[in-house]
Amino acid sequence: MAQKEQNPFKQLERSIKEVPPELRKKVMNDVAAAKLLMDLATLFGANYPSIIGGLFKTQSKN
Repeated sequence: MAQKEQNPFKQLERSIKEVPPELRKKVMNDVAAAKLLMDLATLFGANYPSIIGGLFKTQSKN
């Protein structure tokens, strides 16, 4: 008789273990630093197109 197929996802679920606290803290700090850099890049990079557009825009005098 054919053997019952095992679900590989159930095996993955059983193999999950808790991460050591020092490794977790390091990873969370790295993620926070990456997010800070992305926010700073957005803050300083988002305004350049509008600034450059404003420099070349001519205003008509009424």
